[in-house]
Amino acid sequence: MSAHALGLALPLAAGLPFAAMLLSLALLPLWTPRWWDSNRNKAIVAALCAVPASVQLIAGFGADGAQLVLHSARDYLSFLALIGALFVITSGIHLEGSLSGTPLMNTAFLALGGVLANLFGTTGASVLLIRPLLRANAPRQNKAHVVIFFIFVVANCGGLLTPLGDPPLFLGFLKGVPFAWTLQLWKPWLLVNGLLLVLFNFWDQAVFDREERERPGSQLEEVMRHEPLRVRGAHNLVFLFAIVAIVFASGSGWGNRGEAWPFGWQEGSMVAIACAAYASTSGENRVRNRFGFAPLLEVAVLFAGIFLTMAPALAILNARGSELGLEHPWHFFWASGSLSSFLDNAPTYLTFAATAAGIHGIAAEGRYLEQFLALGPAAARLLAAVSAGSVFMGANSYIGNGPNFVVKAIAEENGVVMPSFFGYLRYSIGILIPIFAIVSLVLL
Repeated sequence: MSAHALGLALPLAAGLPFAAMLLSLALLPLWTPRWWDSNRNKAIVAALCAVPASVQLIAGFGADGAQLVLHSARDYLSFLALIGALFVITSGIHLEGSLSGTPLMNTAFLALGGVLANLFGTTGASVLLIRPLLRANAPRQNKAHVVIFFIFVVANCGGLLTPLGDPPLFLGFLKGVPFAWTLQLWKPWLLVNGLLLVLFNFWDQAVFDREERERPGSQLEEVMRHEPLRVRGAHNLVFLFAIVAIVFASGSGWGNRGEAWPFGWQEGSMVAIACAAYASTSGENRVRNRFGFAPLLEVAVLFAGIFLTMAPALAILNARGSELGLEHPWHFFWASGSLSSFLDNAPTYLTFAATAAGIHGIAAEGRYLEQFLALGPAAARLLAAVSAGSVFMGANSYIGNGPNFVVKAIAEENGVVMPSFFGYLRYSIGILIPIFAIVSLVLL
């Protein structure tokens, strides 16, 4: 039985575990934050959602259902290998000192972060850069807006250009999107990040000028006092570039006659590189970065539940997605973006990518997005809309993308008073939504 036929045979109720998993991610951190902090409790929730979904597939559809579960498990391990490798490698790079906290320097720093997000991933770039930015702005009184724009650019919108940039794009790569394909998204990347940086510069300058008028002494002199930047563990950049090379080589079929690498080659290479980086880096760097494996364990637990519950839901959407009434690129941009605003953007990307492929008769199995893109420019525009919506609109709330909460926590740890969940929404609705409307009108 093909994946398309399986999607037609599955009852709509088979998607309920996936819905329950996503709702848990969105609501439990708000309802019971202390209980949800435990990775053990996250594992319980993931198991309660994933086990029934997998049992239903295997018991109800035999070998076909088991094959679907197996494919999801392999995708999960590939995803975890990349996230884990980037997490371990970037943890060994420590930036000492600070830059001056002037509006111009802050803007340049955010721009740099938006570029680095495509190499280090939005999580890696956020963890690496947020502390130097906070140190640079330590003398300033009002700086919550600096962190908010950092979340907008570095933790989300900057990571649109490579499969390493944001988890949704890596999942697309695993499903057959060529490594360099996302580079053609440079126009929406440049438009969104360019507008954000220009707006931030004017905003930060206005805040800085007000502090100059209202606070005693020269604020410019205060923020100009800084320690030179020093990079510890710079050799880890070699390991980062090795990860980029592995991802590119696996997708291009180097050493395998042009065919995608068999499962295990890429994953094993990434684990080996991460182990080499960990062993060759001073433990002091990880101590200074407050490194621990708890965040990685959290990702591992939650995404195990996501990938396993997602399998039947994707099969259903792939087979019946035409019933949703989605046709034009802007439909997919706002549909994927709306869900990415409050649910994790990685499964949201796959949900709508599978829907778009299914509408055009491509079954969501194997490297199906490669077949989808081969249909021509119309298919490419749909996938570009899904990619941009999923990545950009993860910035719309604290729970839209994993790095958002990490940056918020680090900022609060350093004494920055951050807005509440709904306070943040006021920023995103007032700033991001008009920019995204421009994107959908001009580029989609």
